[in-house]
Amino acid sequence: MFPYPSGTLHLGHLRVYTISDVLARFKQMQGYDVIHPIGWDAFGLPAENAAIERGINPQTWTMQNIAKMKTQMMAMGGRWDWDREIFTCDPSFYKHTQRIFLMLHERGLAYQAESIVNFDPVDKTVLANEQVDASGRSWRSGAKVEKIKLKQWFLKITEFQQPLLDDLEILAKGNAWPERVLSMQKNWLGKSEGTRVRFLIESSSGSKQWPDVEVYTTRADTLFGVQYLALSLNHPVVIDMAKGNPYLRSFLATAHKLPPDSKAGFVLPGIQARNPISSILDCDTLVQSLVPVYAAPYVLDDYGSGAVMGVPGHDNRDNAFWRENNKHQPCLTVIKRASNKSTGGSDLYASDMQTPMLEKGFLADGLGKFSGLSSDQAVTEIISQLQAAGLYAKRTENWRLKDWLISRQRYWGTPIPIVHCPSCGPVPVPESELPVELPQLADSFFKGKIGNPLQDLQFWKSTRCPKCDGPAERETDTMDTFMDSSWYFMRFLDPDNHGDPIAAESSDAGLPVDVYVGGVEHAILHLLYARFISKFLATTPLWPSGGGPGNEGEPFKQLITQGMVHGRTYSDPSTGRFLLPEEVDLSEPQSPKIKSSNRVAMVSYEKMSKSKYNGVDPGATIAKYGADATRAHILFQAPVSEVLAWDDASIAGIQRWFRRLWRLSNAHFIPKAIIFQPPKILDSSLAEILTQRYVWGLFDLPGNNTATRSFEKAPPVPTLFSIIKSTESDLWVLTQETIARVTESYDRTYALNTVVSDLMSLTNAIWDMKHSSPLGSVLQWVSLCAVLRMLAPIAPAFAEECWERLHLITSTQALTSTKSNISDGRGGVASIFSCPFPTADLQAMEMLSQTQKCAVMVDGKLKFSTEIPIPPSDLDDKEKLKKWAVRQLRATDIGETWLGEGGKLGWPRVEDCKGEAGAGGEGWAVHVVRGGRTINFVTPKVVEVDQDGEWMGVVIPKKTGVARKKSKGKTTQKGEKNEKVIKSDEMKQTDEGKETNDGQKVAQERETEPAPKLLL
Repeated sequence: MFPYPSGTLHLGHLRVYTISDVLARFKQMQGYDVIHPIGWDAFGLPAENAAIERGINPQTWTMQNIAKMKTQMMAMGGRWDWDREIFTCDPSFYKHTQRIFLMLHERGLAYQAESIVNFDPVDKTVLANEQVDASGRSWRSGAKVEKIKLKQWFLKITEFQQPLLDDLEILAKGNAWPERVLSMQKNWLGKSEGTRVRFLIESSSGSKQWPDVEVYTTRADTLFGVQYLALSLNHPVVIDMAKGNPYLRSFLATAHKLPPDSKAGFVLPGIQARNPISSILDCDTLVQSLVPVYAAPYVLDDYGSGAVMGVPGHDNRDNAFWRENNKHQPCLTVIKRASNKSTGGSDLYASDMQTPMLEKGFLADGLGKFSGLSSDQAVTEIISQLQAAGLYAKRTENWRLKDWLISRQRYWGTPIPIVHCPSCGPVPVPESELPVELPQLADSFFKGKIGNPLQDLQFWKSTRCPKCDGPAERETDTMDTFMDSSWYFMRFLDPDNHGDPIAAESSDAGLPVDVYVGGVEHAILHLLYARFISKFLATTPLWPSGGGPGNEGEPFKQLITQGMVHGRTYSDPSTGRFLLPEEVDLSEPQSPKIKSSNRVAMVSYEKMSKSKYNGVDPGATIAKYGADATRAHILFQAPVSEVLAWDDASIAGIQRWFRRLWRLSNAHFIPKAIIFQPPKILDSSLAEILTQRYVWGLFDLPGNNTATRSFEKAPPVPTLFSIIKSTESDLWVLTQETIARVTESYDRTYALNTVVSDLMSLTNAIWDMKHSSPLGSVLQWVSLCAVLRMLAPIAPAFAEECWERLHLITSTQALTSTKSNISDGRGGVASIFSCPFPTADLQAMEMLSQTQKCAVMVDGKLKFSTEIPIPPSDLDDKEKLKKWAVRQLRATDIGETWLGEGGKLGWPRVEDCKGEAGAGGEGWAVHVVRGGRTINFVTPKVVEVDQDGEWMGVVIPKKTGVARKKSKGKTTQKGEKNEKVIKSDEMKQTDEGKETNDGQKVAQERETEPAPKLLL
């Protein structure tokens, strides 16, 4: 996601852009044509507020900040496509934002309407619902949001609500988007299925007729428990009554400032609401026919019709409101959990309950013909009965999502391309006249300016109507900045297109975005709006393919949400006051003390903020440790999606690793006494390396004619492999396993912290390997080349330096060859990024691996997995293989836990194990399949008979193999109690699996961690 130009990069920026840069470099090394663009989300309130405070044009302030941040980004070691750089405040960009608005307007998806809106009294602008937090405060200024009525511009996102919901399934496939984000979007869309009914409003005096109040409910089965009706503060009934009631007006004046979850309420005098359910009840009950009516701040204007039926016995919010406003009135419970038969009485009751019954269940007794119905049955019956009685009742669906409010009463945003004509009304600006540019204003104009200055600029506002050419005025509202960011990623594909936002061939070729990286805080606002605009554009000529079959106009294939960065924070334990770093004595880092009191300070990791004095300047960190060490550290400290507790003291570990790599790059592991000849091709397999060295005459094999060496007559691979020493084999296998794991981490799991740890481990293995032969030095060299290439996306400059150093020392012949991928063709070393990312040598891994993963089962059910040696090739006798397998399992720690004396399977000591191949007690059997990758232990089977000697089935003893007496009096031939019976038709089967030679079924192997060779 592109940054907002605040003027200073923080560690959050460093983290997110390091992640994207690493993945882009990796893909480029794999041979992909990668676009890693950068741009600036340059409009917005902070720039305008800074301009008002400083007396400077927002554009000047913004561009200055961009220049600073570009310098900082250059120091990060990242590589971006600066030739695709965009600025949303540039008229050449927002011209196309205006064009998209006009396309929406033409389709009836952009409209102006009067509405109660969220108004930020500090920033003096309107906010979308998504920009108001749960406590009713502005997401930007933190001010308490007010509700006012204004004429505003909206985008009809609700026209796309069903595909926005349905297509979350596309994003869920293969965990392409985090489950947390999908859940947040689903909840924000908020589809619910319910019922609409109408309550009749009755006046106690009969002097005034009131309109019926429509209510939407997802629990029509609780209509019997309604005890009040609550109306929003802007409901027509409330507004009408307030005209003649000063007390209600006073309440409304203060209630607008209360939080959304306020329990405050004002009972409307002189009226009551009649519950429609009372018209169809055929018995005397506790159900209230007439209920009081309240004005309540917790009722939303746009939920249903701005009215809520209060059911204190079955809703938490209603319960809290009722107890606050009717402290002595009991709550009515009309749903019970159990469907017990009616006793003829009633289990309908009222009580002063504080914990309502929220679950669906069955209607209580005492409700006549409805008693005993399940909640779902009751809803159907209630609707049917109300309709039969001529009353309004209708099944319907409701959505939390509302149309997107894009009007902002500020200067620094994209002007809305509409002209208001007294004769023609709102008229779109012709496409040929775009962009409608912001007026250029002097710095002094902005000093202390409040509200929207465009309203007062008559020279800019006055224009001619495009339809009638009469005098008209421009729209002075500007667009929400989320409008710019809803499509900016498309512009990167076609940044120089002056005629269209993007050409169809560019969008079809480059969309959707393959990998999108950003914070989870954008889960609703930015990502939801981007999905909406993308789906709209997929219905236009700008993106005709919509991303191809199965994509449905979704903009981002893979979403990575990085966690926040928390800083080390010091506080005074006696007061809780946050401490400046200079107030703390850090001479003993494990026990920091407050200088003024000598008390030990509290240490925690919290979100970085100025008030907590825990911010870290990434520029200072880079200057101190270097960009590459900082990048590696920020990735190593925590998984990408988790919170990163920043501690630069531990960068020392990265530095030690880098120093070791630098020494290895000086080829100190190659003895001076040998003639070192690296393989001609960088990614040669082990078989190719050995064949090449054999043909070159660097080693001999017994029985081979050395006079006729050639690639065509080279010995078989197993013969060549026979000369490899165990330390050399171990290093080669570890290298290939690391390549496989690192590729998986870069390409699928994005576990970048494990990339660093895997590369550290392989570096140590190269360092620790003792010289045993010239081949060993070659394998160390090849492994080091692989480490450097795998490190290059993370530490590009350092890897490049090591790469060049290594090859200047060891690859002098290759540098003069035009065919070598190490040479730059001019006698120098080619960039490490011009070399391909290493691929694992699967053949050698399989042939050289000394161990394999073994899945251990009992009666076909997986119990544990462990590593055991690969069976010797001469172990072809089945019985010997079984004994060997049991011995190998017992030799492992987890095997001893399960198979040892007194272990989980209850086996006796080894010498007393009388089962097959020494497995367990008498009667235990062993099945070894897939060369020892799966071992299934089968418990003894004892025939069970009843008291008359009739065969009944087979008993499976629980642990020791001794059949036991059944609890219901049935006995085995040994007369002891058993644990489980398998009937005759199950006799030859376990729970799952494939059949073996003796008719038993063994479960297919279920390895929790597949062998590395399977990861590619």
